[in-house]
Amino acid sequence: MVPYVSTTEDITVTVRPVYLDSRSDFFEKRFVFGYFIHIENQSLREVQLLRRYWRIEEATGRVQEVEGEGVIGKQPLILPGTAHTYSSYSVLTSFEGTMEGHYLMERPGGERFRVYIPRFNLCAMAN
Repeated sequence: MVPYVSTTEDITVTVRPVYLDSRSDFFEKRFVFGYFIHIENQSLREVQLLRRYWRIEEATGRVQEVEGEGVIGKQPLILPGTAHTYSSYSVLTSFEGTMEGHYLMERPGGERFRVYIPRFNLCAMAN
C-alpha cells in the first residue's frame, strides 16, 4: 500500500488505499476500495474532529461528494502527540479514481480549521 501524506497546522493525515478484489464485481461494475487513515496530532493542543468532506472522482468523470459529522460515527478527540486511526471504503463504478477532502477540526476555545486529506489514487490493478 502506497502512503499519501499531508500536514496542516501540525496535524498529519496519512492514507493507505487498497483495492478489495473479494468485495468487487467486474460484471456489475462494482469496484470496492478500502482506505486506512492515520491522523496524528503533532501540535501542543488537543483537537476534535467534527466533520468530514470527501470528493470522489471516477475515471469516467463521475464525481461524488460526501459530507457529514465525524468519521465512522465518531468525533474523536486527539490529544497532543497521539493519533486516531480508522478504516473505511468507497465503491466506484470504474477501475480507477481519486479521493481527496478535508476534516473540520476544533481546538479548545472553539477555534475551527480544516485539515486537508491528500489526494490519493484508487486503482483496481494496484494489488
